[in-house]
Amino acid sequence: MGLSWQQGPLSGASVGRFLTPEPLPERLLFAERLRRRLRVKLADEWIADSEDVLLLHEPARYPVAYFPLGDVRPGVLVRENRTTQHRDLGDTDWFTVNVGDRRVAHAAWRYTGLPDHAGELQGRIAFAWRAMDAFYEEDERIVGHAADAYHRIDIRQSSRDLVVKNGVRTIADTKRPVVLYESGFAPRWYVMRQDVDENALIPTEGQTFCPYKGLASYYDIGDHKRAAWYYPQAWIEVARISNLVSFEPDKVEVYLDGKKLALEPGQGVMPHGIDRGLDPDEILNRADGPVRP
Repeated sequence: MGLSWQQGPLSGASVGRFLTPEPLPERLLFAERLRRRLRVKLADEWIADSEDVLLLHEPARYPVAYFPLGDVRPGVLVRENRTTQHRDLGDTDWFTVNVGDRRVAHAAWRYTGLPDHAGELQGRIAFAWRAMDAFYEEDERIVGHAADAYHRIDIRQSSRDLVVKNGVRTIADTKRPVVLYESGFAPRWYVMRQDVDENALIPTEGQTFCPYKGLASYYDIGDHKRAAWYYPQAWIEVARISNLVSFEPDKVEVYLDGKKLALEPGQGVMPHGIDRGLDPDEILNRADGPVRP
């Protein structure tokens, strides 16, 4: 899922390897300019606005945006009597973010003991994503974490034979599956409702959130919990999979052209919490023009 998350090349669990004669360090951090205008909002006020954001990719973490202190609204950062130690980047000072009557503790940090090779982060501050109300690129809200330029989703129509079974019962049978390729993941196969025995799908409570695809709902199949999922209204960038059903190959039997699929190592997904105050319609309405804060 991008450069440093899931099975990306800097994640520590990559499915590929760098072709070098010498082994690389166990952990590699990568910093680069975002090259997009990024803004932060708290208590209906813009507290940071910058076109000079630096993105830090750290193994097994989502990318984090670092703002120049000069692009942060004066007076909103209150230094705390709290210093922690980052394993690679040294001393870390923490700040409360204060806007009017709103005070959010441990909501921002900066590195004050940086090694020489990480000087790009000097004089920069990061905001805890879910402690803020929202982040925006230009006038559109970005959800989940700072946008990862190395994360990509491609959706392709296929004519391959896809069959899903639970024991002797056929749950789905199609020759028109849709395959979704997502950075860091094995392909995921989606099936149109007309090709699914919906009587076999038992709706279950609870949704998960993907910053790139939207809110997912789940089905149990027989005794198999959350064996299938769908996005009732996927984000507009991936709208082709809206309301299609996908199946977990480690919970039910999924055959592609007669070959049984298996869940590939490292493909488990860590649930991602929903951003504060996120209204999915705010993202879905992008198709009608920019959302004005």
